[in-house]
Amino acid sequence: MLVGPLLKVSGEMLVKQVQLEQSQLAAAQANRALELIGRAIRMAGYINVRTLDVKKSKTPKQALLEIQKGVGLNRSDTIFIKHEISDGIDFDCIGNTLTKDRTKNHLAHQGFFLERQAGVLKAARIHGGSLMCQSLDRQGRLQNTTLMNGVHYLAIEGVAPSPQKLFKVTIQMDLGKSTSEFTRTFASRNLH
Repeated sequence: MLVGPLLKVSGEMLVKQVQLEQSQLAAAQANRALELIGRAIRMAGYINVRTLDVKKSKTPKQALLEIQKGVGLNRSDTIFIKHEISDGIDFDCIGNTLTKDRTKNHLAHQGFFLERQAGVLKAARIHGGSLMCQSLDRQGRLQNTTLMNGVHYLAIEGVAPSPQKLFKVTIQMDLGKSTSEFTRTFASRNLH
């Protein structure tokens, strides 16, 4: 009689501990993904003044940051960003150092979108999709890499006009029986 209630309480505490660890892991992953997306938004449209010439300056501004609404998994948004590389050390969304061979027409490319998790049967119950990072390989070809799984929804919204263009990015994580939402706002430094 004494052991029964103790086992029940211990089991409940173990379940709560696992749920807490899952939500903390989801928060850490979402914050990392938001930082990568934010870094790309801040770089959107960057032109290196040392390499500025007439041909490159004709690149249309709207092509440097493109948001496509509702085209990803669960009607998620996608974002594609282009920018030149600086004289310092720049990284793409998966941590590769950006060099001239990782550009196309002198522009680095980064994209973020949500798609169905690879290797999961269509009938299987999955918890969210895969947040994908799109960048250029050393031959200037597009490559897609999974940043994280368990993402239910990705939203990117332009915020009311200001001196800098602001973008609100929301990632909704699927935790199985619940969802958690993480939102941050980022300013582009180079788009006006």
